[in-house]
Amino acid sequence: MPELSARVMEFTDSVIRRMTRISNQYGAINLSQGFPDFDPPKEILDELSRVAYDGPHQYSVTFGAENLRQALADKHEHFSGQKVDPNTQVVVTCGSTEAMMTAMMTVCNPGDKVVVFSPFYENYGADAILSGADPIYVPLKPPAFDFDREELRAAFAQHPKALILCNPSNPTGKVFTREELLFIGELAKEYDTFVITDEVYEHIVYPPYHHEYMAALPGMAERTITCNSLSKTYSITGWRLGYLIAPPQVAEAAKKVHDFLTVGAPAPLQEAAVAGVSFGDDYYRSLQALYTEKRDFFCDGLKKLGLAHTVPQGTYFVLLDISDFLRLPQFAGWTDLAFCEWMIREIGVAAVPGSSFFRENVNHLIRMHFARGRDILQMALDRLAKLAALLEKE
Repeated sequence: MPELSARVMEFTDSVIRRMTRISNQYGAINLSQGFPDFDPPKEILDELSRVAYDGPHQYSVTFGAENLRQALADKHEHFSGQKVDPNTQVVVTCGSTEAMMTAMMTVCNPGDKVVVFSPFYENYGADAILSGADPIYVPLKPPAFDFDREELRAAFAQHPKALILCNPSNPTGKVFTREELLFIGELAKEYDTFVITDEVYEHIVYPPYHHEYMAALPGMAERTITCNSLSKTYSITGWRLGYLIAPPQVAEAAKKVHDFLTVGAPAPLQEAAVAGVSFGDDYYRSLQALYTEKRDFFCDGLKKLGLAHTVPQGTYFVLLDISDFLRLPQFAGWTDLAFCEWMIREIGVAAVPGSSFFRENVNHLIRMHFARGRDILQMALDRLAKLAALLEKE
């Protein structure tokens, strides 16, 4: 058999999705892969029911149905203040995963450097490899997960083609401040660098924190590629609908990459999703309230159990510190991956090993999500009490 490409040997399968498979095998409560366990809004489902009979069922325009692109442009302008042309600046993709890959392949040549904050969503490393780019990792420093400005400047001094920014950040839950984004923007302008943003959690931000749009900052519209998704905002992760917004000349090139990667996103789902993208402000306020209640309930439960954890500023992820457990004799020499696999089998709760997100040698954090119903979260906390009890015995 001929050898496979070298690039596929440079990364593993998704650790997040692997944890879901193991969780399913043992019947654990899955707090690893971040998808909600509740239905999308009724308006979207009603529209999907209508579309099932009325269509469309054939290809839409490859870069997105016109009415969806218009709705996305209107929504983006409403929340960011940035006016975009739905015909020349919006590309609908098969999820934000494809949006990010399309953006990377559009702007990067093999050998180009790309700045990535660490920890990072696991796809970014694979995206860099698949597009032939060389990542420059800049650490986000706990507990606040801020970056050192001189370290970031040193990374830009290597003349990267782009910086990847996840805001709000997965897995840390950090929401970048306006001052931080302005500093990143000034470096991007100084070194003539693109900024590729992942803004999937734009509406899951907790007061007093506020989501700032990089593309709307002074001088950044012409060098920012905004990648986003409908998955988390409307609880339709399985629909695989994402999009990117970019300057016209970048979007035109991205359309070509997208066309030959996937042709287009599913036409019936695009049609049904317009109902959600057109929601008024009340929907987004209720979404924020829903996740604020879930965050407070889950984090309060972890606190009562004595389990050290982060409290996210945005997203629906919590990082649990397992340092005290790894010091116990029964876990001596264990990795966070081994601990997560044990936790699925013995505790009945699935999490993601933090090492899958970090470039640095970080082995003491695991990621959980709280996009579940209150009864399931309580059940998970009840099971985690068994984990907490291991420390009480010491």
